Amino acid sequence: MRRRVVLAGAAAFAAAGATGGGWWLRGAPPPRAAAAPAVGTAAVVRTDLATTARVTGTLGFRDTYTVFAQGPGGTVTALPQPGRVINRGEPVFELDGVAVRLLYGPRPAWRPFAAGMADGPDVRALQENLVALGHGRAPGVPGRFDAATAGAVRRWQRATGQPVTGRVALGTVTFQPGPVRVAAVTAALGAASRAEEPVLSATSTTAAVTVAVPAALTYLVHPGDPVGVTLPGGTVAKGTVASLSAVAESTPGMDGRPPQATVPGLVTLDDPAAAGGLDHAPVQVDVTRQAVRGVLAVPVTALVALAGGGYAVWVRAAGGRRLTGVTTGLFADTLVEVRGDLREGDPVEVPLG
Repeated sequence: MRRRVVLAGAAAFAAAGATGGGWWLRGAPPPRAAAAPAVGTAAVVRTDLATTARVTGTLGFRDTYTVFAQGPGGTVTALPQPGRVINRGEPVFELDGVAVRLLYGPRPAWRPFAAGMADGPDVRALQENLVALGHGRAPGVPGRFDAATAGAVRRWQRATGQPVTGRVALGTVTFQPGPVRVAAVTAALGAASRAEEPVLSATSTTAAVTVAVPAALTYLVHPGDPVGVTLPGGTVAKGTVASLSAVAESTPGMDGRPPQATVPGLVTLDDPAAAGGLDHAPVQVDVTRQAVRGVLAVPVTALVALAGGGYAVWVRAAGGRRLTGVTTGLFADTLVEVRGDLREGDPVEVPLG
């Protein structure tokens, strides 16, 4: 009897669904199933992938110099404008109306140049400059101020409008490692300048970036390593790590963070013109953390997580699609290295939008 009651109740419920329940179904259709997400395809590519660490840097110039007055000194009668680039043989400034000219050399002059002086590396530097300027030949004895050197000095003096003496007085030339760019002028026009007083500060003409590498990342950075330098405006220039200090410094933390140990380094631009005329600017430097070359890669969005773990991709084929398991490698930006039953050019499914 109890079983019949239950069955009767079930029948009554079914009847209700066929009458009153039927009216409700006619008034509000059941919700539609969600549309399948739109998918497209992307080709499997063979490429190089790399992950990077980003450090901050400052664009400037590689080397800095201070140009001093030498010799008896005098009144400053001409000074260059900041930003001017001065090359070998050109005047840097004037004292008492006499131009002090730039010559290239690794050390400053410390004595006048004249016949009878002792041989030395400063004489050799003078000889090399005279040859480079087209006024002399390779000396018979490098570093010796001989008759040929005196003749070359006279030709140089004549060509540049100097008194022709065959001698070079101390203070009439300044030796610097190469071309200089005037950074700031410290002397005043018309002021008396004495020996050992700075006249101006200068830089090399080679654009470079100083960086502060977090001590924890120094294992990634080595002299000679290629880097990417993001300049103001978003342009990325190729660069090379020129040097990295062996001494860490304490850098103040940002936004209330504690100080950080960093190691100063220097990055040169492979193409100095890439700096676009900027003298000073904040930049970002991307250092390669890990890299792989010539690997197969797909968009990260092509990966399908498998219930049992691991990943697969849907590969489109002439007869439809197949799910192919893959082993992932390096993730870099929007791509991921994959290994499996794939070939370069295979179309894999990726979601659209």
